[in-house]
Amino acid sequence: MSENQKEIKDRIGGYLIPRIENEYLFDELSDSYLEKAGIADILAGVPVPIKKTELEGLSTVNIARNMSFVIGCDVNFRYRENYIAYILRTFTKEFLKPLINEGVDLASHDYFEQACALFRAALLMDPDNKDALYCYGRACRDAYENGDSEEYVARFKAESLEAFEKLTLKAPDFDMGFYFLGFGYVNMGLYTKARLTWEEFMKLSTDDTLREEIQPLLDKLVEPCRIEEGYNCVLSGRFEEGIAILSDYEEDSRFNRWWPLWHYLGTAYKGLEMPEEAEERFRKVLQCAPSNTDAMKELVEIYKARGDQEKVEKYEKKIMIVEENAEKDREEKREAQMPGLS
Repeated sequence: MSENQKEIKDRIGGYLIPRIENEYLFDELSDSYLEKAGIADILAGVPVPIKKTELEGLSTVNIARNMSFVIGCDVNFRYRENYIAYILRTFTKEFLKPLINEGVDLASHDYFEQACALFRAALLMDPDNKDALYCYGRACRDAYENGDSEEYVARFKAESLEAFEKLTLKAPDFDMGFYFLGFGYVNMGLYTKARLTWEEFMKLSTDDTLREEIQPLLDKLVEPCRIEEGYNCVLSGRFEEGIAILSDYEEDSRFNRWWPLWHYLGTAYKGLEMPEEAEERFRKVLQCAPSNTDAMKELVEIYKARGDQEKVEKYEKKIMIVEENAEKDREEKREAQMPGLS
């Protein structure tokens, strides 16, 4: 990255950047060509990407498309600003229309990561492009729905959510932005935000089919929103209010397999210095989520205060095993992503 180039935080680049080395070679254009095309000030000494499968018949359109893919994969690519300057000078922002269309076509054939790269490139050149934002949010959503690792899903999910949030701000009259953002909030467990977002969708949309889809989902959010209110009471230190809300759901089979319900009840009872009640709820967490080390650590604190060394050692050992297994899983995933480098 050049010294004057602003670094961009990138959640998903690690999954896209390997495609650059796999698919492209880099070479500089001749000085005579640069002078003739009037782009020497932009590309002198700057290598351009050439697709390995297209070594013959390189055109300005191919160069621009290749540049787009590279900076879409690596938003902090060293020559990002040179590539953007070349594309906009040669084709103007009109180039973004076919670029976005190509991304849509890739996504329609389940090439979601490649589609994400093209939409990211379009947004680098025009951050306010509503079509690119919408398509990027959709492609990231499709990617995480087909993802096979927890970290992959989390990163693409966050990226999709952010894209739809930006879209609803830039296009507050576009109903589909609110439609997909609502699902994003539900997937993140942000039920109140989902309710408010879908209520806005219902105000904007005239699509009877989609409205009939969303209304039952809104109806189902009533109780989760109430539970979320209880969580927020606990987080703000209003423990008795939180317990009053959340305890109504301890016997409700629709919700009492949600480990966060028990976690927040345990936290509330701990805050009220009621260790027996807190212990019972943190043990419930482990019934729902046996590898939850946060609940184990809470139990360790409770047993230390009680002087129950046997149980302290029992849960400290469990924590160690879970964390060691998690580290092994992470290491295996890193090795799988970097073959030959371990």
